[in-house]
Amino acid sequence: MSNKITLACAICSSRNYTTNKNVSTHSIRMEVRKYCKTCGKHTLHRETK
Repeated sequence: MSNKITLACAICSSRNYTTNKNVSTHSIRMEVRKYCKTCGKHTLHRETK
């Protein structure tokens, strides 16, 4: 079963991306390096609640 999650920038905390995650195979919080338009550079984005 997959759930819709939101990714937030670790530096400025802006919520930029949404994606799906399979909860049964990935139980820990997702962390991805993506482009943040607020910061203007690639930063670490973490899964939010």
